[in-house]
Amino acid sequence: MAKLTKITTQKKHKSRYNIFLDKGNGEEYGFSVDEDVLVKYRLQKNMDLDDAMIQALIQTDTLHKSYTLAINYLSYRMRSEKEVRDYLKDKETDPEHIEEIMRRLKNERLLDDQEFANSLVRTRIMTSSKGPLLLKKELLEKGVSAGKAEEAITHYSFDKQYEKALKFAEKKIKNDGRKSYRQQIQNVQQTLMQKGFQGDVIQEVLANLPEDEDSDAEWEAVVYQGEKLLRKFQSKAEGFELKQKIKSGLYRKGFSFDLIDRFMEEKVED
Repeated sequence: MAKLTKITTQKKHKSRYNIFLDKGNGEEYGFSVDEDVLVKYRLQKNMDLDDAMIQALIQTDTLHKSYTLAINYLSYRMRSEKEVRDYLKDKETDPEHIEEIMRRLKNERLLDDQEFANSLVRTRIMTSSKGPLLLKKELLEKGVSAGKAEEAITHYSFDKQYEKALKFAEKKIKNDGRKSYRQQIQNVQQTLMQKGFQGDVIQEVLANLPEDEDSDAEWEAVVYQGEKLLRKFQSKAEGFELKQKIKSGLYRKGFSFDLIDRFMEEKVED
């Protein structure tokens, strides 16, 4: 049995208190507790504490500190259950305490994977160019269940997807002006797939892009790409072999036979 002899406020942490005990050999530092624990157990001078009570106080305070860490972690943004659990593990929190903290956070509505998933999708719609399939993948990586992730991406409407994908496609085509029109369209399709947009949205976007390439822009593109190929191969080949390499390269880049033939006649010497 020990007698509580003194309670002092910590200098750096005003909400924490040092507990001093006398176990028969004079006063000595025993442990520290948070103010909430101090009040909950009504700790005061001259109180008798047995070993079981001392261990209970230490465990309660340790749990309280871990709970406070979780609250602080949640204060910056919403988190998934997996994120909070992993964070507490990284802080070497006792496994039993983790389970208790998780239950408490859920009961207090501070943890809700469905709300977290919905919020993440709404935020990404406003701040990123990701499509719903990439957002679902991100949610799964954060530990959200497949069902809740699927529910969350229903907030990403077809119209919103189309609007975002079309804007991106138009920008990409503008930036890819030195490529063939066919290659531009292929690049748009591939990039939209990589960004996680759904197939029906991609097809709708492609259907609403200009159907015919600008002939002047296409000619400028074939000249640009053809001259690059010419510089690349002219030191390695000549004559028929050189022409075939250039023709093959331009065809793979999506240019029509008519434009390729025109380039060869106007820009490549016999």
